Amino acid sequence: MLDTLYKYAKFQYECGNYSGAAEYLYFYRVLVPGNDDRNTLNALWGKLGSEILMQNWETALEDLNRLKDVIESNNQAGTLQLLQERTWLIHWSLFVFFNHPKGRDLIIDLFLYQPQYLNAIQTTCPHILRYLTTAVITNKRRRTVLKDLVKVIQQESYTYKDPITEFLECLYVNFDFDGAQQKLRECETVLLNDFFLVACLDDFIENARLFIFETFCRIHQCISINMLAEKLNMTPEEAERWIVNLIRNARLDAKIDSKLGHVVMGTQAPSVYQQVIEKTKGMMSRTQELARNIEKKLNVDKLGYDGGAWDAYDPSGFFKH
Repeated sequence: MLDTLYKYAKFQYECGNYSGAAEYLYFYRVLVPGNDDRNTLNALWGKLGSEILMQNWETALEDLNRLKDVIESNNQAGTLQLLQERTWLIHWSLFVFFNHPKGRDLIIDLFLYQPQYLNAIQTTCPHILRYLTTAVITNKRRRTVLKDLVKVIQQESYTYKDPITEFLECLYVNFDFDGAQQKLRECETVLLNDFFLVACLDDFIENARLFIFETFCRIHQCISINMLAEKLNMTPEEAERWIVNLIRNARLDAKIDSKLGHVVMGTQAPSVYQQVIEKTKGMMSRTQELARNIEKKLNVDKLGYDGGAWDAYDPSGFFKH
């Protein structure tokens, strides 16, 4: 009866009844003990796909984490199979991460600070760096991860580049403000034409301008508003209003000299608290990964996989007609 239940759930999915498919796949997962059944992994992919198509982002996130745990706990899978499944998971997770309220934090934790997923991105899908970079730029609470991200972008620049990754490279590697300004214009076109990123456009432009401004301010103490407006693709009036708002919201230690048209920067020592956070960030995820690798070494002698054709992001054939 379980096989019949699974086939009926798949039939419901193919008919477009995603709520019915999700319900029956939930029953299937509850009734099947453990993760050893041949259709367990397929059912998890099907449940995740159904929740994504119904836009139930909270449930989809739970299914994503459950699927990740099953993939990582599969000691019988070979290296190539694990790489394939992680690649599928990375692509499917974009639907969840760019719609869930906490998605821009979660994508950083998974893609940047879990080595097996960062390795999968570097090996099979470096284009995912576009989405990771956008998540970092639009996330005001995670500025400290910029250094780690820039290192990865530099490492992968020979295989993948686009205006979004090149924007950070111009700004934080080459300190090329004219190049960053040009890339910011190109980024606007990229975001407008990207399914996942179009909703991030306003946040991205606002934060990217702030990045340019902050980096410029570290180098110069007295800045012309006209020159700054040019760097930020704004009019002088817009630039002055924007800086006034930054000062008013206590995000900037600076004064504006309206007569001379200058911004005079104050001096601000880095917070000890912030330095401690920066030194210890990612430590927990790296420790967990180290413990997992040690456990695998102790429990598994050999991992084998007989290869096979890759079906792009169609895990185990659940979505084949």
